[in-house]
Amino acid sequence: MRSKPADPEVRVSELPTAAQVREALADLANPTDAQHLQRFFKTGPGEYGEGDIFLGIRVPVTRKVAKRFPTLPLSQIDELLDSPLHEERLAALFILNARFAAASKPRALDDKARREMVDLYLAALRRGRINNWDLVDASAEHIIGPWLLDKDRTLLVELAEQDSLWERRVALLSTFAFIKAGDPSTTLELAEILQADRRDLIQKALGWMLREIGKRVDRTALTDFLNENAPGLGRTALSYATEHLDPEQRAAYRAMR
Repeated sequence: MRSKPADPEVRVSELPTAAQVREALADLANPTDAQHLQRFFKTGPGEYGEGDIFLGIRVPVTRKVAKRFPTLPLSQIDELLDSPLHEERLAALFILNARFAAASKPRALDDKARREMVDLYLAALRRGRINNWDLVDASAEHIIGPWLLDKDRTLLVELAEQDSLWERRVALLSTFAFIKAGDPSTTLELAEILQADRRDLIQKALGWMLREIGKRVDRTALTDFLNENAPGLGRTALSYATEHLDPEQRAAYRAMR
């Protein structure tokens, strides 16, 4: 049986529970919106979100619910991550983000707690619970990225080399934290590994991160990469990556494919 992560909270009787989060979300469920979200997030047979179930709660509302439970214990966050309901998993990730940010503040830095949260996140990812693009995009750059900012990043190469769509997307999106810190190196390393993956959600993530290098860090770093790798990029990745370049440059890169 999988053991639940320990949590160093002081007074257990005062801590919120996963059941309370579930109740708060259930009160906001909207069956009409649920049908729309299940189509939008491709939950049909053979689609990337096959079998996922939605309550019908929009992201800003789920985020507001999560803010009500900032001290939810890690064991309870883990319980929510195993929920079949999409919004419960998303709320769990929003709460985990907040807890990780709190443990990362310079005056309250707690690397032991941060390590526990990273381990919890990776375990959930590997057992298939962070399993749609919004779940990845809402969490990877806020947990894995900051954790690895000043550490060895071999983990991201390992994730990028997995067959799992979601592990690969987590690898890419985690590097957004590095890009925002002015470091495009790991994104470019992963781009060479992932450029042949033609799955739409990898293509979009790859092109997005390359575009952000050009916008936030160094346009020359982007164009140097494209000069060498544009022929191997998929059409979608190349379109996203060149979105903010001049029309002539975009056309030149498209002609290289």
